[in-house]
Amino acid sequence: MIGVSGASGAPIAVRVVRAVAAAGRTFDLVVSEGGRAVLKEEAGIGPEELGRGARHIYGDRDLAAPIASGSVRTGGMAIVPCSMNQLARLATGLADTLIGRAAHVHLKEHRPLVLVPRETPLDAISLAHMTRLAELGVVMLLAAPPYYLKPRSVDDQTDYLAGKVLDHLGVPHELYRPWGGGTAP
Repeated sequence: MIGVSGASGAPIAVRVVRAVAAAGRTFDLVVSEGGRAVLKEEAGIGPEELGRGARHIYGDRDLAAPIASGSVRTGGMAIVPCSMNQLARLATGLADTLIGRAAHVHLKEHRPLVLVPRETPLDAISLAHMTRLAELGVVMLLAAPPYYLKPRSVDDQTDYLAGKVLDHLGVPHELYRPWGGGTAP
């Protein structure tokens, strides 16, 4: 399951979604209103184009969607990008949107949950929220470029970040070469 919230970083979401689809994995997509705006601004697409290959595309206000229930099994969830607003709501237990509810389902069911915050600098409140979520088992995957892999372009950096999300969800890919060569898991 992939959630897209209203933070900068839409190209990372695009790479993640396309790689999940290319791996033949079933997934659902939820895009917040802010996520729609950022997708349009940064990637020139809407949720329907992003979600090609998705089992279903949900609006963030669709709290009756099946994925709001723990009885619907998933292999994990990534919120990419994850806005500081979405992160704060998760850290404080608010689940008033589908992205938030689905994320809380992953927490309570002890399923993988990966958040990709894209903000800098980070203030003490955001760091406290990240710490709280990390203590609950959430993977906090900051959108930090891998300079040791000598990226030659923003696309290389975006592929690396998308690949790291996929690593945590157990989705095979070849978006980046790990340290020491070889192919990514």
